[in-house]
Amino acid sequence: MQAAKQDALHTINQLPDTADMEEIMYRLYVLDKIRKGQEAVEQSKTLTSEELQREIDLW
Repeated sequence: MQAAKQDALHTINQLPDTADMEEIMYRLYVLDKIRKGQEAVEQSKTLTSEELQREIDLW
């Protein structure tokens, strides 16, 4: 996986020059969530469909 800084720079460089700070922060937030999700999958820290359904049923 690429370094976080490189991913952030790539993401920012893909935005149009008219992007405001709110858009930049949102894109970086989404990038962070994706990276954390990928790490969870790599570390097998995910739920099966059945486990998720049981959690939903408890709501």
